[in-house]
Amino acid sequence: MYEERPSRLDGAVVWTRLTGTADPADPGTRPVLPDGCMDLIWADGTLLVAGPDTRAYVPESPAHAYAGVRFAPGDAPAVLGTEASALRDRRVELADLWGARTARRLADDVTGAADRAAALEALVLRRAAEAPAPDPLLRAVVARLRAGEPVGAAADAVGLGVRQLHRRSLAAFGYGPKTLARILRLRRALDLVTSGVPYAEAAHRAGCADQAHLAREMRALTGTTLSRYTASVRAASPA
Repeated sequence: MYEERPSRLDGAVVWTRLTGTADPADPGTRPVLPDGCMDLIWADGTLLVAGPDTRAYVPESPAHAYAGVRFAPGDAPAVLGTEASALRDRRVELADLWGARTARRLADDVTGAADRAAALEALVLRRAAEAPAPDPLLRAVVARLRAGEPVGAAADAVGLGVRQLHRRSLAAFGYGPKTLARILRLRRALDLVTSGVPYAEAAHRAGCADQAHLAREMRALTGTTLSRYTASVRAASPA
């Protein structure tokens, strides 16, 4: 069972998940698709950081219980104290970033809380209060790319050169703005598809050249097909 809500941290989402390890259709065993975000995760007593993905992530040994905070694209590095590119396509224990003693103490605090998601959110809020504020230029870039604006136009709009934007994107997002634009475009398309929009129309509305283009992007970024993805979503949806 998966649930989420908006966080008190601007742009972030708090989520929880209970998995059934024997059920291959369970959300905990399905691939996690790229979304441009990073997460701080409590998983069965351990704190983990999920870096920015450029491909689908398939959990090898899913935990039974999760609580997580999903940061808005570009916001996690300042809070976690590491550049996003160092964690691209990786899951690491928080101990690798903050030290074993600190990570264990914080994990124990979350584990012992009546509401683990709220405790994890409080941890993030404390850390964010001491961290530099999110870069407003990069937030503007994300908003423009999410709306389907080309990378060059987004860079011009915020007064950054394409190369300058690329360097700053590696630190904030873990990859260049073109990759982020592709991921956000795919997410737009999948949101449309799962709401019942036909593939061809979803491709057009999301900004792909055609349905074949969307299918290629789906395969390249997730390793699966549109039909398999939509089938897995339907299988996981409540009857």
